[in-house]
Amino acid sequence: MTHSSAASGSQYVALSGYLGLHTSMLSLLTSALSDLKSMNLRQLLLQLVSLGLIVTSALVIWKSLMLVTGSDSPVVVVLSGSMEPAFYRGDILFLYLAERATRVGEIVVFNIKGREIPIVHRVIRAHGDLKYGGQELLTKGDNNYSDDTVLYAAGQDWLLESQIMGRAVGFLPHVGRVTIIMNDYPVVKYVVIGVLGLLVVTSRE
Repeated sequence: MTHSSAASGSQYVALSGYLGLHTSMLSLLTSALSDLKSMNLRQLLLQLVSLGLIVTSALVIWKSLMLVTGSDSPVVVVLSGSMEPAFYRGDILFLYLAERATRVGEIVVFNIKGREIPIVHRVIRAHGDLKYGGQELLTKGDNNYSDDTVLYAAGQDWLLESQIMGRAVGFLPHVGRVTIIMNDYPVVKYVVIGVLGLLVVTSRE
């Protein structure tokens, strides 16, 4: 199979998965709307309160994870193939940010000014000391030919320790693929959120 044929095949699979998910979500949405119309005001208010409690619980759990791990994003999804074969697209990483110097060889997640999506790469060089002005790092994707200096902000040759969001301490393979689909097809994200909200509101249990 040629490279173009393989690429076309992968695009077809991704599109087929998207269309299948979209059809399923529309079916659930139709059913949820039907249930919603049959509810009285009291039932609707009780279900809205339940939805609010679920959202609040999720936020409390997330904030608790932030406090325990020391990271603003304790769980992230790998969105690119730059770290293959260590991690693949759709893998979920668990982060921890202890107050210590980052070591060469560790996989870190960091933010770059001007970039919305954090980057998951490995530290290949480090110099300086946290006690004396801070440590500076050089990172690189395992599957990339060159280091990340081209990704850093203009005039920045090293990554600052303060830009590290967390260090990878564990992962779950492929669990975050739905996040990739929602990232590639934003309409799916809104459909999924809407359907899940309606399912909670229209649930009779």
